[in-house]
Amino acid sequence: MRLKEKLIVFIAWLSGKPKVIGLCVFFFLLLLIGLLVIQRYQIIKEGRRLEMANVLNVVKQNVQLVLNNGSAATLTLAMTLNDRGIPKNFDAVAARLIASNPDYKALELLPKGIIKYLYPKKGNEPALNFDLFKKSEESRLMADKSIASKMMYYAGPYELQQGGMGIVGRLPIYRENRFWGFSAVVIKQDAFFNSIGVYNNKNNNFYFQFSNVDIATGKEDFFLKGDRDFLGQDHQSTSFAGTNWKLYVINADNGIIPFQLLYPLLFGIGLAILSSLLVVQVVKKTTELQNLVDSQKLKLINTETKFKTIFDQAAIGIALVTPTDGRFLQVNKKLCDILGYMESELLNLSFQNITLPNPLNGASDHTKRLDNGLVKEYRVQKKYLHKEGYVKWCNIVETPLWNDDGEPTSHIVIIEDVTDRKAAEKIVLDSQLRIESLINTIDGIVWEADPNTFEFTFISKKVEDILGYSVEEWLSSPTFWADHIHPDDKAWAIEYCTVSTRKNIQHDFEYRMVAKDGTIVWLRDIVNVISENNNPILLRGIMIDVGENKQAQDALNHSFNLVTEQNKRLLNFSYIVSHNLRSHTSNIQAITNLIGQTSSEEERIELIEVLKTVSGLLNETMLNLNKVVSIQTSIDVIKERLSLSNYINKTIEILNDQIVLTNALVKNNVPKDVIVNYNPAYLESILLNFIFNSIRYSHPDRNPVVELDSFIEDSQTVLQISDNGIGIDLEKHGEELYGLYKTFNKKPDSKGVGLFITKNQIDAMGGKVTVSSVINEGTTFKIYFK
Repeated sequence: MRLKEKLIVFIAWLSGKPKVIGLCVFFFLLLLIGLLVIQRYQIIKEGRRLEMANVLNVVKQNVQLVLNNGSAATLTLAMTLNDRGIPKNFDAVAARLIASNPDYKALELLPKGIIKYLYPKKGNEPALNFDLFKKSEESRLMADKSIASKMMYYAGPYELQQGGMGIVGRLPIYRENRFWGFSAVVIKQDAFFNSIGVYNNKNNNFYFQFSNVDIATGKEDFFLKGDRDFLGQDHQSTSFAGTNWKLYVINADNGIIPFQLLYPLLFGIGLAILSSLLVVQVVKKTTELQNLVDSQKLKLINTETKFKTIFDQAAIGIALVTPTDGRFLQVNKKLCDILGYMESELLNLSFQNITLPNPLNGASDHTKRLDNGLVKEYRVQKKYLHKEGYVKWCNIVETPLWNDDGEPTSHIVIIEDVTDRKAAEKIVLDSQLRIESLINTIDGIVWEADPNTFEFTFISKKVEDILGYSVEEWLSSPTFWADHIHPDDKAWAIEYCTVSTRKNIQHDFEYRMVAKDGTIVWLRDIVNVISENNNPILLRGIMIDVGENKQAQDALNHSFNLVTEQNKRLLNFSYIVSHNLRSHTSNIQAITNLIGQTSSEEERIELIEVLKTVSGLLNETMLNLNKVVSIQTSIDVIKERLSLSNYINKTIEILNDQIVLTNALVKNNVPKDVIVNYNPAYLESILLNFIFNSIRYSHPDRNPVVELDSFIEDSQTVLQISDNGIGIDLEKHGEELYGLYKTFNKKPDSKGVGLFITKNQIDAMGGKVTVSSVINEGTTFKIYFK
């Protein structure tokens, strides 16, 4: 028999076996439904895993906020240390930090690992003078690890020396690349777990566990209530840099078939049964059709009963509402528990009655869009009023149900209580606000940056007060910091920071930046290098405006230089007075002794004439010394803007008789626009002395020629006076050229006063004078104006 004929015979036989056909259809549908349920289970399982990951990430962010808050607090404490390593205003700074974060139990400074500075002392007295390195093997190992890594390290929870359970974060402090000690923050254990949100978890799908790994033994200690033997269950974990902590989130219903599979599974089995029965009934005789219809009605009733059971026992709130005014038609037990009402009470209310704030009556825009088929579902988060008067935050998903005519009969609404989640989000937001408030109270620019590119990832608002740039402007460019360093400091500052970062060295340096208004601001930058496995992963620091300190330092240096110069002048003057007055007084004493010893009237008259001459010289010396005193004691000489060329012309007019008498040529090559800020009397005296000397000490074989030129040298105006006179032997007289009563030629009217007074006048105005000369060729003086 051929295959085709065998197939016809089989179909003919099968047509007489309706139950066999129905059974085949049933198993086929059951297999298909099983595959769909397995796929659905994998989707639900992946959704649960993602939910666990999201929740774990939220708690991890909360923990990181607490750690960052502690880091900012310890860094602020470290900044109280002065140049000698002694804290300044420790109690005041610590009090502000405690006030901004009540979760702290204490703040400490530990020079060489010993608690010497503690706030508040009340209730923490037993911790004073406690040596961290002698507490326990684990404590010593953690301290050594923190010192080696040069980064913040958190230990605990463990029993504190002053009593109670707590967590301690310690920041190693280095001064001139030498370990000074620690800055530490002590956090209450319960406050820590409450702030990160693990105490507030009310989700029945998972729970948390928190552990600390003992460095010495490797043992893992758990601190939260609940199952600690969960490694065989579905769970996720995370750890934190700078700690030995691990945080776990564990699936609470591991291995249990979730509710989301129960309804599709029951519905699929029912559908398979119905489909197989339908096939059986179609194949049966027409006379049995009515019985088949009755049987299907009975099974549909059973299916509705099962659906009602699932509806009532669902783990989330479900309601059927009218599409126009949101009045409740049917509610389940979970929704009653969420809102605090009995079922009968809710059926007399609508969503509008319990929504905060109360919306206007009538169909909302989203309801119209649902009923018109423009959207398939509507999702929103709203606040609802619990029966007892407090607020419930809920996620809402609303979907329309349609009749056979395509008209919306009612809306099904799924309600999820997210009040606890909102509370956790508020804790995170409050922590962020506290940290931001704390950072903004610090009198400096707190920042974080990438250690490889120096791109800033965070900067505090203090940058607006100190440099004028907004936070957004600063973070808009990856090279903003480098682009705004003063050009003279840019290369070395970047190189210094690069080398220090590569070596994992905390660095402290000063440089200039260009502010937004163009002014130059001196900054002290204290940089902490955060590393993992000896590799820099983050730079964190604070920029402090030290402009006033720089000004004070410059003023101090100026005062020091001024005093030094005055002392030099005083010593020089005392030498002059001692030398010159002693010479005159010795002469007077010798002459008076001779007058007393002589018996000749003629000789006595002659000695008296000599005495008059000597006393006249003494009077002249006193007048010269008085001029020197007047110059050297005039610290704040009045200055004016003077035309250098005009004063040269004025001096030439004063010396006109000498110029004509010696047939001299004086060339004024100084441009008329050269202006100097100088004392008029000093400038006139200086020009008069130098030009007169050039004419006075002319060479006997040629007419005197004097040239005056002006130019800029090292940003200073220079007046150059050159002549063709007899010159000066600088090798012989260079060191005493400007000394009082020092002469270098045989002219009888040379007294050695002019250059001395001129040099003092130039020095008093903050300038200087240089000389170059060749004997019998001429001399050139250069006067530098400040």
